[in-house]
Amino acid sequence: MAALKMVERPQIAVLGAGTFVRTQYIPRLREIADIMVFKAIWSRSEESARAAVEDAREFFPEIECKWGDAGLNDIIQDTSIHGVAVVLAGQIQVDISLRMLRAGKHVLQAVSEAETALSHYTSLCTNNIPHRPIWAVAENYRFEPAFVECKKLMNGIGDMMSVQVIIEGSMNSSNPYFSSSWRRSFTGGFILDMGVHYIAGLRMVVGCEVASVSAITSHVDTTLPPPDNISALFELENGCPGVFVLVVSSKSPKIFWRVVGSKGTLQVERGNKDGRHGYTVLFYTADGHCQSLFHPFCGVNEELKAFIHDISQATLQEGGSFEAEPRSSFVEGARDVAVLEAMLESGKKQGAKVSVKRF
Repeated sequence: MAALKMVERPQIAVLGAGTFVRTQYIPRLREIADIMVFKAIWSRSEESARAAVEDAREFFPEIECKWGDAGLNDIIQDTSIHGVAVVLAGQIQVDISLRMLRAGKHVLQAVSEAETALSHYTSLCTNNIPHRPIWAVAENYRFEPAFVECKKLMNGIGDMMSVQVIIEGSMNSSNPYFSSSWRRSFTGGFILDMGVHYIAGLRMVVGCEVASVSAITSHVDTTLPPPDNISALFELENGCPGVFVLVVSSKSPKIFWRVVGSKGTLQVERGNKDGRHGYTVLFYTADGHCQSLFHPFCGVNEELKAFIHDISQATLQEGGSFEAEPRSSFVEGARDVAVLEAMLESGKKQGAKVSVKRF
């Protein structure tokens, strides 16, 4: 009997050393230290790289500190590093990610410049890379258990009649991301940066693509980049209408998704319970009963575990065909962005109907 091919724990690097890396990635990677090796943290500046590595060293004493062009080249050339998480400003994410993919690294990143990025990614197999590395989307609501449950419960509400997504955010000077320079110079600003996650939740729940949108945008809070408010009507491909409202900064934050069906209603609402932040799933049945269940936040954990698992499986099946976790697909992220971009375009056209780009 042929011996089973064994794979060592995948080694990964994180590119970026900002707030999200230090408050989310490092603690979450600590929780899955048994399935991967955290090899290095890279930043453009030595100071920020060293600060993040100092945070990580308590749990990962062998972690390496990399910075600048030389450090980035070290990671590119290090064949022991199987995957990288790109947690950088939106304007440079795609360029850095493509460099990593060309080097054969698997990549987990937020999504931006989707159309150009996908074109380059598709061409990788024709450019001396026999098997395309995995390119996955991070900070992804499709991995939150609340939305996974909702997808299952959708069958119980009958025919969809109406969808509501209401986001009243709390982006103000007390938020650690408020002064982020790249979000202020990024096309779409906080609307795109925040909204793409809520669209991911919408698409996950309804299981249907958004076909067209009509939106009005405005700029009220001058401490935020324009626009800071968007109200949109949208139509799903199955004909169901919906509304999407995003207020970047509200004095009374509230976030929920609600789908009304012919046999029941399903709602997901962000909040906290017993000191834990997460989502409450409410399922209203035709007989008037309400089923309620709270799910703490753990989407980052789940997406990181899926990414590490996919790297391991891709290594095991090298030379064969391997399909990565579909929820992580860069195409899924591109579809989320396309909905927001259509809304922003409609806003510029005073509410004209805009079809959502297909991927």
